[in-house]
Amino acid sequence: MGKGGMSHGETKDGEEENMAAWLLGVNTLKIQPFKLPCLGPHDVRVRMKAVGICGSDVHYLKTMKCAHFVVKEPMVIGHECAGIIEEVGSEIKSLVPGDRVALEPGISCWRCNLCKEGRYNLCPDMKFFATPPVHGSLANQVVHPADLCFKLPDNVSLEEGAMCEPLSVGVHACRRANIGPETNVLVMGAGPIGLVTLLAARAFGAPRIVIVDVDEYRLSVAKDLGADETVKVSTNLQDVDQEVVLIHQAMGTGVDVTFDCAGFNKTMSTALSATRPGGKVCLVGMGHNEMTVPLTPAAAREVDVIGVFRYKNTWPLCIEFLSSGKIDVKPLITHRFGFSQKEVEEAFETSASGSTAIKVMFNL
Repeated sequence: MGKGGMSHGETKDGEEENMAAWLLGVNTLKIQPFKLPCLGPHDVRVRMKAVGICGSDVHYLKTMKCAHFVVKEPMVIGHECAGIIEEVGSEIKSLVPGDRVALEPGISCWRCNLCKEGRYNLCPDMKFFATPPVHGSLANQVVHPADLCFKLPDNVSLEEGAMCEPLSVGVHACRRANIGPETNVLVMGAGPIGLVTLLAARAFGAPRIVIVDVDEYRLSVAKDLGADETVKVSTNLQDVDQEVVLIHQAMGTGVDVTFDCAGFNKTMSTALSATRPGGKVCLVGMGHNEMTVPLTPAAAREVDVIGVFRYKNTWPLCIEFLSSGKIDVKPLITHRFGFSQKEVEEAFETSASGSTAIKVMFNL
């Protein structure tokens, strides 16, 4: 009991105090009170039930930055989430308290030209969960626009709802690359994003998928998830030519589209070299900010390079894929933790360690 006979997380009038996991410094997370904004007429208040740890969360914890985003003041972490509606704004008719929802974490301005063109994921004024200076969703409750909360059918769990966020990256990448029943796909990297891209490509109809990684365990997971073939590679740039031969042997035909889900010099060099003339390379991972790659030979073969940043309008399709059984993300969730100080620290250590951890999930 705290001072005045109140238990931790309780306010003076007996109401629950909203608690959240705050990033305070390098390798420093602490559960502390998190005051919610007022509920607007088009907002909902959501009790978080499932929150996944993303690689970007780990980057922020380890370095206080991710790409060009820098944490300059304490920030609530987390953005892969689903929960239950607790309260709705005065103008909301589509959702009611008790509804189970998956949350799309980015709030765009809807006024700029990119938003008006429908490419709201590129909005320069995007407010995205746990992207500085915007707070995230690893909390008891959050307030969020209702139009970014998607109702889950009864046969889709809250954990699966939280997995809509990483799955959306794979779905958006497949849309950008026009994956279909005539597209043979190579995936570079069997981490969480590589694996959801594999699942999405299959759901989009890709007839043959080969996945490449340096880690034997992750390749075995990819094989279990439906990859036709796997190729174990090294981290040595000198091995690219030899490994391209192995990739072509594994594919058995031309590589129409390659998804680089790692984003390193070597993976991008392999992707550009392995893709057939007239094919596409889709850069999904952002491992290196700058790369030295064989772009001129790829250009001479008219290999198109396509960028991917987050996603747009993907949640309804993700939910449909999950509900219909076309995609099963449950095997990706390898570790689960509760929401205590000790468990939050252990969960991030587990996610950062790699080893057998693919997706670490909080159950709140």
